[in-house]
Amino acid sequence: MRLDVVSIFPDYLAPLDLSLIGKARRDGLVDLRVHDLRDFTHDRHRTVDDTPYGGGAGMVMKPQPWSEALDHVLGTADDASGPAPVLVVPGPGGQRFDQATARELARAPWLAFACGRYEGIDERVYEWAAQRMEVRVLSLGDYVLNGGEVAVLAMTEAVVRLLPGVVGNAESLVEESHEGGLLEYPIYTKPSVWQDGDGVTRAVPDVLLSGDHARIAAWRHEQRLERTAARRPDLLAAAATAGALADLDASVATPSDAPEIAVVQRACWAQMVAVPQHWWGAPAESAQDVRDGLAHWDTHVFRSEGRLVASVRVRRDPADPAVWQIGRLMVVPDLQGYGIGRQLLAHAESLAPSDVTTYWLNTATEVPHLMRMYKKAGYRPVGPGEGPGTTDLTKRRAATPSR
Repeated sequence: MRLDVVSIFPDYLAPLDLSLIGKARRDGLVDLRVHDLRDFTHDRHRTVDDTPYGGGAGMVMKPQPWSEALDHVLGTADDASGPAPVLVVPGPGGQRFDQATARELARAPWLAFACGRYEGIDERVYEWAAQRMEVRVLSLGDYVLNGGEVAVLAMTEAVVRLLPGVVGNAESLVEESHEGGLLEYPIYTKPSVWQDGDGVTRAVPDVLLSGDHARIAAWRHEQRLERTAARRPDLLAAAATAGALADLDASVATPSDAPEIAVVQRACWAQMVAVPQHWWGAPAESAQDVRDGLAHWDTHVFRSEGRLVASVRVRRDPADPAVWQIGRLMVVPDLQGYGIGRQLLAHAESLAPSDVTTYWLNTATEVPHLMRMYKKAGYRPVGPGEGPGTTDLTKRRAATPSR
């Protein structure tokens, strides 16, 4: 991803050389270029502002430096035939920047940021820019900052950390606050029992020490609901709508979806094992494995506010065209328990051509809730699967009544 930032305080962006964002820059995952707006002025004082027409307090940023600066950014496109950047202008009068917005922007190959100051940028700059690129005015919240640089630092971090390869443990992106509309559950580390400075002994909840990943997942989901109700009850109404597959945005996966599918897949697979290195059945795939699989499977993805929350892949059995294979059915952990998995299974079955007579899938033998779901849907075990610890299940397709 390429990022361009225009500011009268370019040194303000220096923190983007630190931590994971700085590492992403050094690893070539992000191309970040900072431009000094004053370089595009033509007077000895390098003036970028003037008094507002109509009177009033403060100063307004002039249109000429901004048009030249943004023209310069457009003129340095890596691919002259490619798309223009999305221009993001931070401002308290913009739409609220949230996690869904961060995910949407993370899919853009090129972002440009315009850091306003004083009372803001001359309105004609927005009109001029909109004829050349998409313009998004975004606000961090219902308050006013001295300039856009702080907002750009926050937005850049929120967007860049979603890019494949930036965060080392990609599974950590799946259950964070605001993913799925809920806040994150409480987290703990060693020691399991800690005596605080007041002499009070505080222990980690027993469920987290149990090794029972189904119980842990249920506890964490309950904690997310309780914490969201206590701290951000306004989020619960939106989260409650996540239980219907029909309400999600459906599409057939493309190679650009592969990194997100791989992240969700590893998060789902990690729930099924006590030791992440010991997978049941086929291991979670890399992004390249997912891309390669698109040539052999029809992979379907479902998004909620831009976030990939569910996926399943289907195909005819290469050895028996009458068998419809269903694979890698998964729902992000924080949205499990709403019935989306059962709806996803029914959707996968509905995709089968009319001459298919049998549905087939493979699942982990020692994950009771998966076996229960498939058996309740009419699937029956037919023998051990190819992968260790797995079972093959099939279901006869109901005959279509003749008319």
